[in-house]
Amino acid sequence: MNNSFELGKILESENYISIEIFILNLLLTFLLSYLLSKVYIRFGRSLSNRSSFSENFSLISMTTMTIITIVKSSLALSLGLVGALSIVRFRTALKEPEELAYTFFCIAIGLGLGANQTTITLISFIIICLGIFFRKRFSYASKINGMNLTLSSTSQNTIDLDSIIDDLYSICESIDLKRVSNEKNEFQASIIINLKSYKEIEKIRKILNQKYNDLRIDFVDISNMFNY
Repeated sequence: MNNSFELGKILESENYISIEIFILNLLLTFLLSYLLSKVYIRFGRSLSNRSSFSENFSLISMTTMTIITIVKSSLALSLGLVGALSIVRFRTALKEPEELAYTFFCIAIGLGLGANQTTITLISFIIICLGIFFRKRFSYASKINGMNLTLSSTSQNTIDLDSIIDDLYSICESIDLKRVSNEKNEFQASIIINLKSYKEIEKIRKILNQKYNDLRIDFVDISNMFNY
């Protein structure tokens, strides 16, 4: 009976949450997640819309921080959270491992500040961001090999393949035309290109879109599949 009574008191006990500290940590969480979104937009390697994806960083971090702050004040709430998560299945449409890594970074910020580990969180944030910066800086020095460029259009009569090849030669280190198709009034071409950096992708896209409004342009990194 005494053990049950003591266990009940432990479960019912709650720690006081300072409103001032909570607000300060919440604002700091927003600031760090905002800075992380800028880091992701600037240094991310994803070819998808990084700006749109990074808009979720603040929400993820601040929600995580709020949950941790609440559940750490009560053992009963902590156990309740475990039970809730056991019946809820989270499904996310993360296309690339980099998106998953930044999502975990956002969660880590919320966990750290929610647990009042401000110093550790700030040190980790600075060191990880510096690591991202130096990785990106040194990666620019290496060439991007094996990028598959796929072009498609339903207006094949307006597509000048020779002009496209000339434009690519002016930007790319080398190109290798793999396939050209003109079937059923649709133009398709597959070209392997080697680039100096990922910045060249945007140059190619702008040049081709200025000349051909309905030209669809897809880039696929196949450097891990073949060696060129």
